[in-house]
Amino acid sequence: MDSIEQLLAGTYRDPDTGQPVQIGTRALVIQPSLARSEADLVGALGLGRRLAVVSDVNTHPVLGQRVERALGGRFSVSSVVLPDGVHPDDTTVAKVRAATATADALVAVGSGTINDLCKFGSAQDGKPYVVFATAPSMNGYTSFNAAITMHGHKMSLPAQVPLGAFFDLEVLAAAPPRLIRAGLGDSLCRATAQADWLLAHLLWGNPYRTLPFDLLKDDESPLFEQAAALMQGDKDAIGRLVRVLILAGLGTAIVGHSQPASQGEHLISHYIDMFAPASRPLIYHGEQVAVTTLSMARLQEAMLAQPPSVVPDSATEAEFRARYGDEIGASCWAEFSQKRLDAAKAEALQHTIATRWNDIADQVGKVMVPSARLHEVMAATGAGLTPEAIHLSREFYEQALLRCREIRNRYTFLDLAASSGALGPLIAKL
Repeated sequence: MDSIEQLLAGTYRDPDTGQPVQIGTRALVIQPSLARSEADLVGALGLGRRLAVVSDVNTHPVLGQRVERALGGRFSVSSVVLPDGVHPDDTTVAKVRAATATADALVAVGSGTINDLCKFGSAQDGKPYVVFATAPSMNGYTSFNAAITMHGHKMSLPAQVPLGAFFDLEVLAAAPPRLIRAGLGDSLCRATAQADWLLAHLLWGNPYRTLPFDLLKDDESPLFEQAAALMQGDKDAIGRLVRVLILAGLGTAIVGHSQPASQGEHLISHYIDMFAPASRPLIYHGEQVAVTTLSMARLQEAMLAQPPSVVPDSATEAEFRARYGDEIGASCWAEFSQKRLDAAKAEALQHTIATRWNDIADQVGKVMVPSARLHEVMAATGAGLTPEAIHLSREFYEQALLRCREIRNRYTFLDLAASSGALGPLIAKL
């Protein structure tokens, strides 16, 4: 029995504790085609009579109409079709909640934005939801958190897992190549996220779990070997990508937060989302994360090469407010101040580095994937892997590398590099 089947059956054992793991998702179905089985899949979950099917103008003709027709014979179905280019922000969440107010449950038909809106909105209203995927583009289908922009500050907020997540490989293989490439890009960051999370654990004693990475150990390398096949629509390769995306999402759901899949590379990406020029062309999350992951991998390699020497942080709340404005500045300061190095913390950190660095570097190094290998994997898909390829100037991207650690209380190699004075000199090489 593989890991997904074990998780659904409740027989997968946590490698950290030996205890069986329970998940909130009751159905995970990956099939060559799900045509004519949609009503049975949804009906088995007991969602209630009134269902709101939420899609957008792009996913509605791809799969939304089919799902609505299939469910219409058994349920009372309302169709909510969002316009092109909607964002997962507080305003759009409110609109989705209003449009689905009379439904017993939500049925998301889409990928990142649609899933996050339904996940977060349904959780706010205490309703269950399921999702039919339209692209293998991100690992959030089965995660607990949703990426929502609140008052201009992009945040990962507690939401809920879907009761069911359904993956039709025929639909997914026909997704735009950029979305398939984005899914691989979103999977690339396991190594950098694990290295950052483990670093925070070893330096500060922050909680850390091996379970999310144990789930992925049998699928990551084969997926990387199939990178080129993904772009040819190979269903076996698409199925492997779906497994990795599902398992990555489940890992975050089990631990109850996004840390296994979102560290320094996502801080850079979140900063870009918050402050990039509004005129910038559409870039998918995974396309962006592929680029930021490569930067983090290079930074991690450089920082592990020798023991750093740290000094206290000198930043102040006034500087944050001047830099970001009062509202976002205050929000960022509330996050950053929790990990800010004062003199006592800097002294304690330097003692840990002086006495344990070789062991720390050895442990972190073992979970990493060389940056050259990560580059090779994405290059096999034809991805652009520079800031310019994702429509960012080098100047803005370097600012994102320098400042992104300020937006969230998550300790990563970016913080270690900044405190040791290495981040600025290294930025041009990242």
